[in-house]
Amino acid sequence: MNARALFGHLFSGRYKALVVDGSGRGYLKTVCDYVHLNPVRARLLGPEAPLGQYRWSSWPEYLKTPRRRWPWLSVGRVLGEYQIPKDSAAGRRQLELALEERRAGEAGADYKPVRRGWCLGDKGFRKELLARMKERMGVEHYGSERQESVEAHAEGIVTEELKRRRWDEKELGRRVKEDGQKVAIAMRLRAETAVTVKWIAERLGMGAPGYVNHLLYRRRKLKGKQYAKIKN
Repeated sequence: MNARALFGHLFSGRYKALVVDGSGRGYLKTVCDYVHLNPVRARLLGPEAPLGQYRWSSWPEYLKTPRRRWPWLSVGRVLGEYQIPKDSAAGRRQLELALEERRAGEAGADYKPVRRGWCLGDKGFRKELLARMKERMGVEHYGSERQESVEAHAEGIVTEELKRRRWDEKELGRRVKEDGQKVAIAMRLRAETAVTVKWIAERLGMGAPGYVNHLLYRRRKLKGKQYAKIKN
């Protein structure tokens, strides 16, 4: 996936993971901060106790010299996220102070993308992942991942159909709910994707889902009659 690195961090549930953009744009730092500040949110540390005192976290290991640190722990990426050039005593002290400063603003932090999402990165990164998932969707992918992949596929079909008709979004919006070409697009979406009728109704501006179902039923019935005439 280009030159980007992917990191899976476990948060909740045995197999729950978050795919993180490791391109150096701050996403990895956000996740690491979230993990290392868990003891603060859980009130397992007193307000005066430094984070390095919490023994059930990997954070104290980041602050040790390379010889004393767990041999499998690589700290270079995290230091880079903090713009710290060297794993030295001064660098580690700067890292410690940076997280303690981050801790002071923890009460107002917004971690919704980390807690609820399946992917943390920019739009391009997300688009690359969705393209791969479309090709290789497996049982290991969660509901939110599957749904977003399905919707991305459906959105691609809508874009293709608008281009074929030389429509833009304004033209799509100007068309009446029961417009025949809108119904044709809706039929294709139902045949080739797993998006809901509600999604189709909202995306194409076709009114309530029940009305879309009615239009689709009428179109299928009409096609059936035409086929019967040809056959006879």
